[in-house]
Amino acid sequence: MSAIDVPPGFEAIPSGKDRYAGGLGPFYRKPLEDGRWLFGFRAEPRHLNSNQVVHGGCLMSFADEMLGITVFFAGGRRRCATISLNNEFVAAAKEGDWILGTPELVRVTKSVVFVRGTLTVEDRTILTSSGIWKLIGQH
Repeated sequence: MSAIDVPPGFEAIPSGKDRYAGGLGPFYRKPLEDGRWLFGFRAEPRHLNSNQVVHGGCLMSFADEMLGITVFFAGGRRRCATISLNNEFVAAAKEGDWILGTPELVRVTKSVVFVRGTLTVEDRTILTSSGIWKLIGQH
């Protein structure tokens, strides 16, 4: 993928090829002025299922990665693990689409974080996600 395929302001998320997300990505993030992030990736042929739309497992993995990164920073850069992740498929995405992820913190406690997010293509919602993450280790 060339840099021209990525909207301005997005940077690749370091993940390493040996990690699960590294094999799916590259995934990207863009800082916002209020300290939040937007996330995104370009749908490639390898992300498609037999119906020629982006595989649901790929979308759920991207949502999990996006929300997990959000929790990591909200929890003071503590390691975290997904406890629960619920996803609702709303519409399909196709090859070439820029899939934009918008996370939202719902509640942060000492040991768990509640978060949700939306994946969109242009102005069309394709997936909504909500979950709970366990914060690991001391703060």
